[in-house]
Amino acid sequence: MFALAEELRLGGRRVLTTTTTKIWFREAQRSPCVIFPDSCSGWDEMVGDSVERYGHVFVGQGLLDSGKVQGISPAIADSLFREPRVENLILEADGSAGRPVKAHAKHEPAIPASATTVIAMMGLEALGKRLEPEVVFRVELFQDLTGLKQGDKLTPEGLAKVFQSREGLFRGSPDLARRVVFLNKLDLLPDDREARKLADLIVKTSHISIDRVVIGSIRKASYFLIRSTP
Repeated sequence: MFALAEELRLGGRRVLTTTTTKIWFREAQRSPCVIFPDSCSGWDEMVGDSVERYGHVFVGQGLLDSGKVQGISPAIADSLFREPRVENLILEADGSAGRPVKAHAKHEPAIPASATTVIAMMGLEALGKRLEPEVVFRVELFQDLTGLKQGDKLTPEGLAKVFQSREGLFRGSPDLARRVVFLNKLDLLPDDREARKLADLIVKTSHISIDRVVIGSIRKASYFLIRSTP
């Protein structure tokens, strides 16, 4: 989220980042300005003024004792989306507890109705690993979604199912939103063959409309696209 925000800011765009879940406060501070509605009167006007001044603002509901930031509601995100001085709003709608891949619980993801693009992410280091709790968040739900069993190898065919299924990572996306897959951490693989195979499976055999797959590495700032065919 913050890598994308910085690219947009450097391109002259005014960007707001936020979450409907929780993130660490140290992560929120990657934005030059952090605003908490819980502690700021007139915070909504402050958002517009600050995004004009700094180019990038993060908004969270408040700071928790855990050191995390409580996310805002989807309704507040919809309101921020309508702020005319914010040109791009980027929102984290789900987390995976540090694992490279996951399946959604019933209450996830928390996507605002105003979302125009939904990006589903996976860490490519999952490829070739075994289906274990250390690699997959919510193992039992992942098994239900993919038909794999604990201990099975995570192949491109198996991992593609979490993107392809209507109950997969794009669940809850607004009907008109573009769907984009981002396969990150390509730099951790010896070559790109398995990543390309996974991308081809996602765009060619999905039961939902997926616009494109981006394969690359945020750390290396290197990316390439696999587009779906009409």
